[in-house]
Amino acid sequence: MNSPTLTEWIGEHRRSLLFLLLLPVLAGIGAALSLPVALFPNIQFPRVRISLDAGDRPAQQMVLQVTTPVEQALLGIPRLTNVRSTTSRGAAEISVTFEWGTDMIAATLQVNAAINQAMAQLPPGTASTVLRMDPTVFPIIAYSLTSQTVPLTTLRDLGLFQLRPVLTGIPGVAQIGVTGGKDEEFQILVNSARLAAYGLSFDDVAKAVASANVLRAVGRLEDHYKLFLVVSNEILDGVDPIRHTVVKTLPDGVVTVDDVATVSRSTAPQWIRVTAEGHDAVLINVYQQPGGNSVQIARNVKARLDEIQSKLPPGVSIANWYDQSQLVTTSAASVRDAILIGAVLAALVLLVFLRSWRVTLIALLVVPASLSATIVLLYALNMSFNIMTLGGMAAAVGLVIDDAIVMIEQIIRRVRQTGGATGGVLAAAAEFSRPLAGSSAATVVVFVPLAFLGGITGGFFGPLSLTVASSLVFSFLITWLAVPLAAERLVTGKETQREDVGPVSRWICSPSGGHPGCDPGSRDMVAPHWCGPRWRPRRAEHVGGGPHVCPSALSSRRSFTPRLSCFDRLRTGRSSLSWPTACGKSALTKSPD
Repeated sequence: MNSPTLTEWIGEHRRSLLFLLLLPVLAGIGAALSLPVALFPNIQFPRVRISLDAGDRPAQQMVLQVTTPVEQALLGIPRLTNVRSTTSRGAAEISVTFEWGTDMIAATLQVNAAINQAMAQLPPGTASTVLRMDPTVFPIIAYSLTSQTVPLTTLRDLGLFQLRPVLTGIPGVAQIGVTGGKDEEFQILVNSARLAAYGLSFDDVAKAVASANVLRAVGRLEDHYKLFLVVSNEILDGVDPIRHTVVKTLPDGVVTVDDVATVSRSTAPQWIRVTAEGHDAVLINVYQQPGGNSVQIARNVKARLDEIQSKLPPGVSIANWYDQSQLVTTSAASVRDAILIGAVLAALVLLVFLRSWRVTLIALLVVPASLSATIVLLYALNMSFNIMTLGGMAAAVGLVIDDAIVMIEQIIRRVRQTGGATGGVLAAAAEFSRPLAGSSAATVVVFVPLAFLGGITGGFFGPLSLTVASSLVFSFLITWLAVPLAAERLVTGKETQREDVGPVSRWICSPSGGHPGCDPGSRDMVAPHWCGPRWRPRRAEHVGGGPHVCPSALSSRRSFTPRLSCFDRLRTGRSSLSWPTACGKSALTKSPD
């Protein structure tokens, strides 16, 4: 018993194949609802930034006492390629660069461990901050707090103690940064002459105020089976308590802060000034977690701020001045528009030339099906919707719809030639398998090398190339298997009995369309002059059983094969071209040099 051919096997297992192709399409719809949305791909830049703060030490001492010991400790970390530092008065910033492909989570932990080991050698009070560089180090949303009646100190307190706790609880938010405004403080202006008269120093005043400004537990109290903690609250919460703070005890009395200094309310020095809408303002910056959905975070933040707006003091306004999610939604809208425009144009082309709603519907379903299957791959690789993946989808729309158009055109043309014979659809698809596979593979190999680029270029263009290549692969599978199986069911006898040439084709090739042919009044297709720069149309008329020659035709030097269009022969590479006309057959002859 002979084994079935591939065409026969596909025909016997059509339901199983359609079901297998339908699974990734349905899975893609579900994955699209949970896939993260961000502006940039989630790239792990091989860089860690270290910030060191050691008070007000001069830059020369910072280099010797802080920067150099930390640099020496970092040099032992594996896969480290470069260490660069910048030192200023009381501060130092060190950038550590690793090889591309390094696990940056592990590298960051190693950096922290190295700094902790070196901390014993650093001056007391030195603080360090380690930050892994990735797209999430920048805020995705920013709001401003402004008011013409509420002071900046109150605005800053609103941002720190009311807005930040509320926004931090939103899923996907990493941290809330508050910038600008002023911090309220009590200012003590010491009179040096009075200090000298009492035999005191600035340090004595500072220690006296610090020791008086404490909150501590002083004991416990048990009553009725309950244990209470006794707390001594000596916080200096006003100008008068600070004035009455004792600095020194003398035989004839005490020296208070008021005796040697002037106490007043003031604000801490601010080295950064923030303005919004022409007024001093406080900025609320929202940072997302790696892999977070920036669009959903933006919606949740806006909803929370709308809820809390009524609880803020009168005259305080909250305005959005930066929203990264708008760029993402714009990119998504461009992909949507590309799909819709491509689908509409493809539908018009198919309707004009094939004149069938059924085959047009088949071709249009290929685009969303291919993109939906591509989303499954993005989900499996922990990728997100971003400007690169969405751009790849937009670029792949034209290539995907092209596969469906050429396959549908091949099927309809062959079915009409065979008169709707049984098995004609699958046979036509099998005949076109190799050209379709070659065309798809030629396009895929153009984008695949982009996925192997290194550095930042590979980090950005890798998702784009993967999206385009996977879309083309899924498009090939759907066009090769699903389109013929669907066409076999949907293409009815009405489509197979239609003429292969429609009114638009006849108008294009007619004298009124600018392309003179054999007979202007003929309903059959006439020769287009673009079939070749050195081919000219000839008219022919049937003379007995011999060759078909029109009275006005010149002698032909080539033979012609009937029932084959000009475009068919150009596609197959043959030089014998003929087509039906009103007077018989129209032929293309090669004009002499």
